[in-house]
Amino acid sequence: MTEVRFYHLTQSPLEQTLPGLLAKSLERGWKVVVQSGDEARLRFLDTHLWTSPEDSFLPHGLEGDGAAQPIWLTTRAENPNGAGVLMLIDGARAEPARMAGFDLVTLFFDGGDEAAVAQARQDWQAVTQADLPAVYWAQENGAWVQKAKSGG
Repeated sequence: MTEVRFYHLTQSPLEQTLPGLLAKSLERGWKVVVQSGDEARLRFLDTHLWTSPEDSFLPHGLEGDGAAQPIWLTTRAENPNGAGVLMLIDGARAEPARMAGFDLVTLFFDGGDEAAVAQARQDWQAVTQADLPAVYWAQENGAWVQKAKSGG
């Protein structure tokens, strides 16, 4: 069953958090689709992932590239690499029915953006009403702390 994780970014920005989570996904043999709601931000992340983290390589492709890589960056609701993980960033949204097609869905939202926090609350409600297991994580003192869990 799909698990949906909400990541409330309060201490480090997405570009600092995302590479580590992508690296952990690849270590586990998972393929990932990173869907963004912002084309410019997606292009920034494409460049950023070539250089971060400094001690590893994160093979990825961007929509419009020829081949689907283990990490696929897109603004569209697509899954060309057959990923089991969907990461939603920068306001990208997915309905629970689409989420159910993945093993893991992560939603990242900026704690300093009131609109993003309000949207995350709505998304939490939609996910839990769809009976998908959900976990809410927040940054505290440099670590991720589980704040809430819904059984699904």
